[in-house]
Amino acid sequence: MRALVIGASGFVGEYLCKYLIDKGYEVYATTHSKNGDTNTTSNNIKFYKLDIMNSYACESVIKDVMPHYIFHLAAISSVALSWRDPAKIMEVNILGAVNVLEAVRKISMDSKILIVGSSEEYGKIHPEDIPVKETQKLVPENPYGISKVAQEMIAQLYYKAYSLKIYLVRAFNHIGPGQQLGFVVPDFAKQIAEIELGMKEPVIYVGNLEAKRDFTDVRDVVRAYEMIVNKGRSGEVYNVGSGKSREIKEILNNLIRFCSKEIKVVQDLSKMRPSDVPIVEASIDKIKAEVGWSPQIPFEQTLYDTYQYWINKLKR
Repeated sequence: MRALVIGASGFVGEYLCKYLIDKGYEVYATTHSKNGDTNTTSNNIKFYKLDIMNSYACESVIKDVMPHYIFHLAAISSVALSWRDPAKIMEVNILGAVNVLEAVRKISMDSKILIVGSSEEYGKIHPEDIPVKETQKLVPENPYGISKVAQEMIAQLYYKAYSLKIYLVRAFNHIGPGQQLGFVVPDFAKQIAEIELGMKEPVIYVGNLEAKRDFTDVRDVVRAYEMIVNKGRSGEVYNVGSGKSREIKEILNNLIRFCSKEIKVVQDLSKMRPSDVPIVEASIDKIKAEVGWSPQIPFEQTLYDTYQYWINKLKR
């Protein structure tokens, strides 16, 4: 079976390609790299250079691959960037998805298409709404969340109007080895690894440690994506999360335990976010019941693997 991963060079895309290869798929992937050859083959994956804003290019790649499965991961996923350049976020996340869906419609393919959304679509979550179900009202509070709601609505339209086989997910925080800096777990893990290796003074400056978030190992996330397109229902939305919220303080304390040195934790008021939602936790009852998926990798293992990733990277 041929699978096309659009946006394969990101954190999730790399793990998804590897997982699909291991499952026996014939994998094709797109990247947005401005350098190098247009089409290359590496690790049994054929890569295409693709700008999803170019509708002709989208149609050309999809027509060339004729995939049985399309995993649409390409997006700008930064909430901070969405405030700085909201127009760019809307353009890439919404029009990019339209171009992919239009290409499938024009070619009249029977592909199964996974559209990846975000827990940011829910917006501010009240304690009485925990755990958050897929039926929760969507009230996004930043341009990124709004772009993902719009993407989902357009995908639902294509499902209803053109009978495309579309599967929708709202992904909660996913973590693991290789995640870029700018997110809480890799930021903490890198600093603690630097302290362990004597590259940094044994002090970590932190913001709000009381907030609780739902974290899932990226390796479990990509397994969910593959299972949804095979066992889920077309036109349906599935939360992908751990179903358990954890305090940021718990994450920090677990990571500190891996370090042989005593570390001082100092709260930095400049890192505080007064508008932080106190708790985010997914209900995964639907994906468990309909798809048969639930997380398998222990949370502590994910943290240890991430810490070891930074130890190894910094030693090079």
